[in-house]
Amino acid sequence: MIDIIIDTNVLVAAMKSRNGNSFKLLSMIDGSHWRMNISTPLVFEYESILKREIEAERAQDCESLIDYICLVGTAHQIFYLWRPMLKDPKDDHILELAVKSNASIITWNVRDFGLASQFGIKVFTPAELLQKGF
Repeated sequence: MIDIIIDTNVLVAAMKSRNGNSFKLLSMIDGSHWRMNISTPLVFEYESILKREIEAERAQDCESLIDYICLVGTAHQIFYLWRPMLKDPKDDHILELAVKSNASIITWNVRDFGLASQFGIKVFTPAELLQKGF
């Protein structure tokens, strides 16, 4: 089983369309295909961005998704900060979580996580992860 961290842009894409790889990936987060890793800052980011990006009438869907992620996700506390490290400093907490949990990062912005490989962290798009058959 592979450990993963799902970047917020993947959740937004999944909530906007049921036809893409992001939705397919999220439909498989029950723990039988991969183990999802979360942290408090990541869950807060999920909540903040989903509320901003998804129309108000789907707010309950967003809350239900976040609740489910918190239920099935493996929570980690991060006791160190390596900032700034990445192209987008707002993504540093994701890299820190990946190092702590030894997880791969799933994102549509692979280039933003260029330094992840220095820590032995793999970065995939949702399509790449699904193609690998994990």
